[in-house]
Amino acid sequence: MDSKLLARIGAVVFIAIAITMTAIEMSRAPEPPRAEPAAVADTSATDPLLIELRRCQSIGAAGASDPDCLRAWAENRRRFLAPGARPAARIADGVTPQEK
Repeated sequence: MDSKLLARIGAVVFIAIAITMTAIEMSRAPEPPRAEPAAVADTSATDPLLIELRRCQSIGAAGASDPDCLRAWAENRRRFLAPGARPAARIADGVTPQEK
C-alpha cells in the first residue's frame, strides 16, 4: 500500500469517528442543573461567627475598632488555622482571645 493512501484512509476514519461522536453528544438530553448542597446554606444561616463577620463587613471601617468584630476576626483566623476547633461554641460564649 502506498503511504498516501494509508494517510487518506486514516484521515477518513478520524473524521468519521469525530462526526459520530458529535452526533451522539448532540442527541443526548441536557443534564438538569445540580443543586447546591443544603448543608452549606443551613450552616451559613445559623453560624454565629458568619453572622458576626457579615455585620462587621457591613459597618465598614468602624469594624476595626469594634471589640466584637475583633473577636470575630480572631475566631475566623483560629477556625482557618485549626479546622478541628469548635468555633461556634467559643464565639457564642463571648470569650475573647485575651481571656484564654
